[in-house]
Amino acid sequence: MLGQNYFLITALPSLGELGTPPALTPMELLAHLGDEPAKIELLKTIFLSDDLLQHQAFLAGEITELDLCVLSDPQGRNEEPLPDYLISCAPRVDRHVPADDLWAGYFCYVAGFAHRRKIQFLKDWVGYELALRNALAVARAKALQLNPDDYLVSRDLSGPEEEEFTGLLNEWAAAPTPLEGQRVLDKGRWGWLQEHDGWFSFKDDELAAYAVRLTLLNRWHRLAQNEPKGSD
Repeated sequence: MLGQNYFLITALPSLGELGTPPALTPMELLAHLGDEPAKIELLKTIFLSDDLLQHQAFLAGEITELDLCVLSDPQGRNEEPLPDYLISCAPRVDRHVPADDLWAGYFCYVAGFAHRRKIQFLKDWVGYELALRNALAVARAKALQLNPDDYLVSRDLSGPEEEEFTGLLNEWAAAPTPLEGQRVLDKGRWGWLQEHDGWFSFKDDELAAYAVRLTLLNRWHRLAQNEPKGSD
């Protein structure tokens, strides 16, 4: 029996390994969906994560150009408020890192979406991302002799225990530059995707996994474009 997205997914271009040029942009993928509002909403839920990363990088002065898919340019530049659901979803707490409020709201929103639409991949992705982020927060806090509990986000939605990331975090800590450290983490994310992408299921789970993989490819491509060139 063909899955619900058989023809949609088989018509998509194949995505290469991490570090290869992306076969299409998020906007092109949304256009490929045509008149499928439920599926467009699903993918926008995922693509929003990269928009928020760009939003934070812009505010920090790390980038000057935005390539957004869900947020408007004024929202990306903090000239207009972000969507209300990012603020109202997660309970407000006294956080040591204010940006954690944004990510708590985002992952709360995605987890609720996954529950309503019964998309197991999306639920698992939220759990993995939060577990990885919290494992990083613990490692950084311990290195600075701070209380790790002050830097954890949405542990109720988190997946694997932080201890499961020990090898990945050791490799991250040994990276010579922050950029290389980011690439180490994304390789870990890529490996997780290969184990959870629902390949050949042709369900919304597989479509969501394709979108996450495309997001990673586009982020690596953007990082490569902005990477400082070494001197001759």
